[in-house]
Amino acid sequence: MTFRHRLATLEDLPTIVAIYNSTIASREVTADTEPVPVESRLPWFHEHTPDKRPLWIIEAADTGATLGWMSYSNFYGRPAYSGTSEISIYIAEAARGKGVGRYCIEQAIAYAPQIKVHTLLGFIFGHNQPSLGLFGKFGFETWAHLPKVANLDGVERDLIILGKRVA
Repeated sequence: MTFRHRLATLEDLPTIVAIYNSTIASREVTADTEPVPVESRLPWFHEHTPDKRPLWIIEAADTGATLGWMSYSNFYGRPAYSGTSEISIYIAEAARGKGVGRYCIEQAIAYAPQIKVHTLLGFIFGHNQPSLGLFGKFGFETWAHLPKVANLDGVERDLIILGKRVA
């Protein structure tokens, strides 16, 4: 399977939210514990701009089917950190394990210099071994380990911050 990406439009937001919500039940990917409504994600959507913090829809190259999404987000929101961005990758359930995540990281690393980003971060739960392994394959290293900072259904979970200089 081959992939392509494009900038997300407001019309994509319901699909973006549906993919996001599909990850909540696993308790591996997000700290949200209940599905979020589309309207609640409008401010987040508008924070993503093509020139600084793009939000991409990942599609199957042959059919155009939406397979997931990837975003660059501000880290800490102050000007001195403008060269650092958190990347988030969310993949539709049927597309998981098919190389979409690998494609997203490859594209994120390659594109980062175009938006003046020199450092990429991933915030991943310590028990999310597939994501930790994927980021590790691209040379991301553990830069922080925050023990037991999340509580998911009464289970305390660690947050790992992975980082990589890309430019």
